[in-house]
Amino acid sequence: MKSLTFLLFSLFISFNIKAVTISGISIPDTVSHTDQSTKLILNGAGIRSKFFFDIYIGSLYLEKKHHTAQDIYNAHGEKRISMYFLSKKITKNKLVADWNDGFENNHSKAELLKLQSQIDQFNRLFIDVKKSDIINLNFIPTTGTFVIINEKTMGLVEGDNFFTALLKIWLGDDPLDSDLKKSMLSKK
Repeated sequence: MKSLTFLLFSLFISFNIKAVTISGISIPDTVSHTDQSTKLILNGAGIRSKFFFDIYIGSLYLEKKHHTAQDIYNAHGEKRISMYFLSKKITKNKLVADWNDGFENNHSKAELLKLQSQIDQFNRLFIDVKKSDIINLNFIPTTGTFVIINEKTMGLVEGDNFFTALLKIWLGDDPLDSDLKKSMLSKK
C-alpha cells in the first residue's frame, strides 16, 4: 500500500512541477494576472527570430488550451502574451515597427481604420527593452489589454476587440514568425 501511495504521489508531483525551458529560460506552466484572477495555463511558447537572431521567447497563456488560432480568438476569459527578451537591446521604435507590420499584415484596411486609435494608444505604452526584460500583454474581459513591462503597468487599451487584433500579430495568416506561431499553438 505504501508503494502505491508513493507512486501516486510521485505521479501527482511530476505532472504539477513540469516547466518548459527554452534557451535556458524556464517558462512557467501557469500564471495569473493578480492574486485574485484566474490561473492561466501555458498554451505554447517558442522563440521569435529574425535574420538568424533570437529576439525573444514568446508564450501564450489561456484559461483552457486551444490549438487553432480561431479557437483562441473565440475563447472567452483572461489571456496573456508574454515576451522574455533575449536581444541586448530593442528600441521602442523597432518594437512599434514590428507591431505595426503585424497589424498591417493580418488586417484589412477597413479593420485597421477601426483599430487605429487603439493601435496608437498601444504603441505609446512602450519603451526600449534589453536582455532579460519581460513584456506581458494581459487581457481581462470587459476591461481590455494591460501592457506591463518588468512588472510595471504602462497602461490599458480598452476594448475586448483589441486583444484579438493583437493575437493576430502572432497567430494570424501572416504572423511575425511562423515557427513561433506553431509553438504558441502547441503544434511542433
